[in-house]
Amino acid sequence: MSSLAERRKYILESIVKDGFVKVSDLAEKFGVTQTTIRKDLTNLEEKGLLYRAYGSALPTTTQVMDINMGTKRLINYDAKHRIAVAAASLIESDDSIIVASGSTITIFAEMLKPKNRLNVVCTAVNISAHLGDIPGITVMQVGGLLYSNTLSVLGAEAKNTISNVFCHKAFFGVDGLDPDYGITCGTNEEANLTQQIMRSAKKSIVLTDSSKFMKRGLARICPLQDVDILITDDGLPAEARRRIEEMGVKLIIA
Repeated sequence: MSSLAERRKYILESIVKDGFVKVSDLAEKFGVTQTTIRKDLTNLEEKGLLYRAYGSALPTTTQVMDINMGTKRLINYDAKHRIAVAAASLIESDDSIIVASGSTITIFAEMLKPKNRLNVVCTAVNISAHLGDIPGITVMQVGGLLYSNTLSVLGAEAKNTISNVFCHKAFFGVDGLDPDYGITCGTNEEANLTQQIMRSAKKSIVLTDSSKFMKRGLARICPLQDVDILITDDGLPAEARRRIEEMGVKLIIA
């Protein structure tokens, strides 16, 4: 039987080590109910020691940690799945799209079904490998330096390749979304590549769950108003929805 102090110490140590903890995993580890774990997380959040998200908890910081994609995929999975389904519904007949990297984007790629033909320019090797097996989808894998956290290529070669294409839509994720500061990600290299992706597409579409709201990653991509469509979940506060729509961004709540 674990003590309250032991559980909370483990929770804080795990957040530092892994970047997040899941309520279900903690309940199973300690043999207690998820309600008990939620009370632990609430107590730690009230002390400013962590930030609670859907079914999980994250480090308490306004700057988002650059954690690996496998870890990110587990955070707020249900919301990410709904967002991915909504994004996939935007695919049109004979469409051409640029697909970046990230956990939500990977789930989105798993939902893709071509309407007649679909051309995909892709920066993430895991996504290219998946889409390459689907009839009706033609994949152009961008070359460059492979970044292990996202399985995406970055650098001058990748940016140069994308500068020589133009697609109907670009789909990408973010690590932070602040109406005053803009959209952000974990590295300057990723921000630079995303900026080129936006220039190489008619429409820029951001996929992000609402836990990213009022967070800032290390690198700024652009002001929020430069985005055409933002797809998120119903956890986004009403005031945030109003501000985003006032900026001229089309908001889709999944």
